[in-house]
Amino acid sequence: MIKRHSSDTSTDPEGTIELSAGGAVVHEQDVIVVVPVKRDANRRRVLALPKGHLDQGENDEAAAVREVAEETGVKAELIEKLGDVEYTYERRGRRRAKRVAFYLFEYRSGSLEDHDHEIEVARWMPLEQAAEELTYPGEREIVRRAISRLSPDR
Repeated sequence: MIKRHSSDTSTDPEGTIELSAGGAVVHEQDVIVVVPVKRDANRRRVLALPKGHLDQGENDEAAAVREVAEETGVKAELIEKLGDVEYTYERRGRRRAKRVAFYLFEYRSGSLEDHDHEIEVARWMPLEQAAEELTYPGEREIVRRAISRLSPDR
């Protein structure tokens, strides 16, 4: 069973997969990173790529476009899929499986100051730095894939 959207998955039967989508928004040699208001399980700040749950009826691409716009405040063009990150986490004593589809985006316009209320900070960071400093290993790998895709000798 695949779970498309819910703010609380604690009542889902075992075996569901929570789906999210997001992206690496690049401009020249920089990528947008965000610090969500919501902290991790240990109440620490997270440095992440913009992402979020799929709304009812949304596919990965549409959710990625929407979430990038909401969480960053910018307009960006979806270029290509970078890959999926799959992991499990615990919420209220139950294990949850999650898949996040990530896409490469190219910045077009807008201001990071226009991000939504779920984001504490949105800022540009050099791609190489983000590949080292993002909180989650899967997202660091996504940025490394973006660097590879952007390489002129590809």
